Amino acid sequence: MVAPTDPARHKEEEETRIYNGFLPQGDRGRKRSKFVLYKRQDANGVKRSRHYEVKTPHSSQAILDAKQHSISYTLSRNHAVIVEYTPDENTDMFQIGRSSEAPIDFVVMDTIPGEKTGDNKVMQSTISRFACRILADRNNPKIARIYAAGFDTSRNIFLGEKASKWRENGYEIDGLTTNGVLIMHPKGSFCGGEAKCNCWLETSVGGGVHALRESRSAQRKGQVMEGETNILQDGTLIDLCGATLLWRSAEGLAKSPSKRDLEREIDEINAGRPQCPVGLNTLVIPRKVTPNENQQQPYVYLNCGHVQGLHDWGQDKDSGDRKCPICLELGPVVKVCMGLEPAFYVDSEPPTYAFNPCGHMATEKTVKYWASVAIPHGTNDFYAVCPFCASPLSGNPGYIKLIFQDNVD
Repeated sequence: MVAPTDPARHKEEEETRIYNGFLPQGDRGRKRSKFVLYKRQDANGVKRSRHYEVKTPHSSQAILDAKQHSISYTLSRNHAVIVEYTPDENTDMFQIGRSSEAPIDFVVMDTIPGEKTGDNKVMQSTISRFACRILADRNNPKIARIYAAGFDTSRNIFLGEKASKWRENGYEIDGLTTNGVLIMHPKGSFCGGEAKCNCWLETSVGGGVHALRESRSAQRKGQVMEGETNILQDGTLIDLCGATLLWRSAEGLAKSPSKRDLEREIDEINAGRPQCPVGLNTLVIPRKVTPNENQQQPYVYLNCGHVQGLHDWGQDKDSGDRKCPICLELGPVVKVCMGLEPAFYVDSEPPTYAFNPCGHMATEKTVKYWASVAIPHGTNDFYAVCPFCASPLSGNPGYIKLIFQDNVD
């Protein structure tokens, strides 16, 4: 849960976040870089009621009734199981997906790695239109469960004949969506500098937790993971096959640095008046990197960590790499910019490290944590990325310690 913006209203909040605090086109309506879950004025959650078998699912009463929430599990052309859901006054339901239709509370887009200019567009999204739903307990805000698939405008969920499905204990039916909804709960407290990467799991339409399938869309489900839960915890990652969300709790965010804290860290570094050893000018870390060239903009040599200004000394014309004038190490150079999304930080220490190759600064423990987290990519790949811009990390370990001149490092 996120700390309430107005304590007098006693509204509990939860938050999922992507990008470095903003979208390229700006936050608009339900399409935002971060989403806050409030306790609704009226409960809209649903709970499983009854199930039965039909021969023609698309003409069954539950499917045709636009006021009835139901899930249809198609077993064969003339055989399906309908599971009806009834209102649950104890839960609030929030739905996430690519669709901009009314049932979706939070519209998510495919994440484009690197600088978001809007020029790179995903030709065909792998995010489901109705990807998942979260049911938050109205009486205990610490309990929020995630389920694969969301209800459409007719309040239905359809699992086709080819979708992975099975009966629990030979009775209740459950299934998986095409590309699945993956979750990763961190080991240990997320904000405290002790968090460790954990294994990825998959949550089912009914809320069960399984090991990953052999490939993202394989029909055979993974092994049931006894002792694991679909209850979201501070730092849980939610992967929708095209976008990965981070879930933060109010208690966790209270321990995290605020945006003002991060800005103060920038001010403190700038107050040290770091110098460029070549241009002999003072460097200033910006709040945001701009495409315009700026003599005060710091650059970091990614092979050695020395921070300098913009200059042409030691540039290799063929590769574009540069030789560091301090240690003579040859390698790539990138602008240094503060990672400004507080939710990604696992502690509140000074920002002394930067991700390779994007140059986003963060604390040592924050950088090392995210460099250890393998984010799903495609059907079988996993790789670490910078949480602030989603750029895949380069080299080993994927980050560099920053070394400023004439400044305490």
